[in-house]
Amino acid sequence: MGDMKNKVALITGVTSGIGRAAALAFAKRGAKVVGTGRRKKLGQQLADEINALGGDAVFLRSDVADAGDVESMVEETLSHFGRLDYAFNNAGIEGEAALLTDQTLESYQQVFDINVRGVWLSMKYQIPAMLRSGGGAIVNNSSVAGLIGIRGFGLYAASKHAVIGLTKTAALEWSEQGIRVNAVCPAAIETEMSHRIRAMRGDPDEQLQHLIKVHPIGRIGEPEEVADAAVWLCSDEASFVTGHAMPVDGALLAQ
Repeated sequence: MGDMKNKVALITGVTSGIGRAAALAFAKRGAKVVGTGRRKKLGQQLADEINALGGDAVFLRSDVADAGDVESMVEETLSHFGRLDYAFNNAGIEGEAALLTDQTLESYQQVFDINVRGVWLSMKYQIPAMLRSGGGAIVNNSSVAGLIGIRGFGLYAASKHAVIGLTKTAALEWSEQGIRVNAVCPAAIETEMSHRIRAMRGDPDEQLQHLIKVHPIGRIGEPEEVADAAVWLCSDEASFVTGHAMPVDGALLAQ
């Protein structure tokens, strides 16, 4: 993996799971890290952990559904580190488990505000910041649900399809200016969100065994495996990769 020393990575949703793992992965490769999220205590603990390991990290409390917060997080990144090279737009929610006909307007609004509006707003302010530094790379966190349908989570699936649409469009619009935009599409990953989804579907232990069976690799994924994919997509090793939605799924979609 190429050296990311003196580069700056902005990661949303760092207080747990994939976002937390990504912040550590970028820092391990030498990048300066700006992590954002809504849980200040957990976010600050992560920044302190990175700094204690010899990295350079700050945490900014931010809600990606709030345009003012998103603009501020990019401005503060530039103010603190002077540039923006990488972004991993990871923040997202699963919404409620229900048939499409039973979903509520409130659930729709919440899921799309965070999963779609949040990604769009993030890129809206990240791209101009990256142009000031001569280019950069963005990775948006979609899902295998962005490539297929998911019974009981139709709003989530629709929002993640939208993330891929935003990703591909941004790649087309900004490739010539030196900005690459890709998406990762995780299957079941051992995170807080995965625990909540399993609990909504029934007995969590039974649901875990079911998930293990439907992943040909014979297990569910770890946050670090998605984080490493996101870091690779931002790295120089992926310099000809843009507009791609990369499954990180243990061959789930190969079936």
